[in-house]
Amino acid sequence: MTLRVLLVDDQVLIRSGFAALIGSADDLEVVGEAGDGTEALRLAADLRPDVVLMDIRMPGVDGLTASRQIAASTELADVRVIVLTTFEADEYVFEALRSGASGFLGKSVEPDELLDAIRVVAQGEALLSPRATSSLIARFLAEPRTAAPAAADAATLDVLTEREREMVALAAHGLSNDDIAGRLYLSPLTVKTHVNRAMTKLQVRDRAQLVVLAYQTRLVRAGDPEPR
Repeated sequence: MTLRVLLVDDQVLIRSGFAALIGSADDLEVVGEAGDGTEALRLAADLRPDVVLMDIRMPGVDGLTASRQIAASTELADVRVIVLTTFEADEYVFEALRSGASGFLGKSVEPDELLDAIRVVAQGEALLSPRATSSLIARFLAEPRTAAPAAADAATLDVLTEREREMVALAAHGLSNDDIAGRLYLSPLTVKTHVNRAMTKLQVRDRAQLVVLAYQTRLVRAGDPEPR
């Protein structure tokens, strides 16, 4: 199966470089290119790519807005977004995750990492590991020049069982399914089932979004000790 990719960046040279790299992989195909968010939204609707590589800073409709609209569209529910940034610690990265992106990459990413990232996200997995995601959020919240993210109502989590809530908290602290399984004396498959159910109930696309929601609802806070 060939994975279909839409490239979105206002710099033609960058798009050309990524297109050449992606085109070199037998299982990947660039089906379209866009220079701004408006064009990206049109092409996403027309082409229904598996993955969109989305730049943040673009004239007109920026990448955050476009990512948010893609994530909110029921017709594009199967389209995954990877945000491209100039700097991995970009202050917009957290906002990108909140906007519905499945992960982020720096534009200096190694070729093999980029290709693997597309494959991972297309499978419905989060590009970021749970630990990387929680570390990112903690750094963002600790940065005095940035505004804290808007809190979500803690009642959002009422749909979860106590076990599912426990799983979400552990995931937000950076534990993998295997880590959680070892901690709770469960099988990794059981943990995966609980985490997936939590994502379905909370209507989040992937694990990265689950971790973000855990911080927004204050289920966990930056600096909290890891649950024992």
